[in-house]
Amino acid sequence: MKFNMFKNKIDKEKEPIKKNFWLENFKTFFIAILIALTLRTFAFEPFSIPSGSMKPTLLEGDYLFVSKYSFGYSKYSFPMSFPTFSGRIFGKYPERGDVAVFKFTHNTKIDYIKRIIGLPGDKIQVKSGVLYINGKKINRVEKGTWTAKDRNNISHTYDIYEEKLSKDFIYNVLDATPNSRLDDTDIFLVPEGHVFAMGDNRDQSSDSRIIWKKGGLGFISFDHLVGRAQIIFYSRDRSEPLWKLWLWPSSVRVERIFKSI
Repeated sequence: MKFNMFKNKIDKEKEPIKKNFWLENFKTFFIAILIALTLRTFAFEPFSIPSGSMKPTLLEGDYLFVSKYSFGYSKYSFPMSFPTFSGRIFGKYPERGDVAVFKFTHNTKIDYIKRIIGLPGDKIQVKSGVLYINGKKINRVEKGTWTAKDRNNISHTYDIYEEKLSKDFIYNVLDATPNSRLDDTDIFLVPEGHVFAMGDNRDQSSDSRIIWKKGGLGFISFDHLVGRAQIIFYSRDRSEPLWKLWLWPSSVRVERIFKSI
């Protein structure tokens, strides 16, 4: 009898400890999730690159962080665009040359990433593949050719140019097809409350130059901006199929990890 009473006393002392263990773990997990959601909403959000429209700056299989605070906050800065409100809080226009993530003009469930080329009031034109902003020719220097594989493991070779938009923004652009339709455009006057964006892969980018086509991107509303692309935190060559597990280590592009954009 004494032994049973002693055993029951020990069991009762253990029970609160067990309950506290699960409660503390739940609280820790909840706080961690809350911190992650807060950072994702207000600071940095991860994005992946699904297409080659920003080659050679960004490749398919790049994973990057986008700073949500760079341009202020609109309803599209928040998950599921909630809460609903118009305009931007702490709104700030991007700089010409920023690589930005934004919502597609005709379907805000789709994210796009392009380089911001024009701001409100700017006149943008492409002539013979050369960019002009407000009538000024943007200097570009031929750098030879650049070859890369697409997601189907097919190699493509491009002419590559170094384009100098300003002293702070010098980057490479690709020309896949000389004298393509996108190499010569009309003059685009960027309206108030909008920006103009182009892909660095100039002939293979569905961007603001496509304004004549139904469903084309056209001018981007300032409210649709999500954030500025900051840094690549992981990169994997998607030309290698996922089922080939033994190729995973060699498919990681180590040289691109922690590369700033």
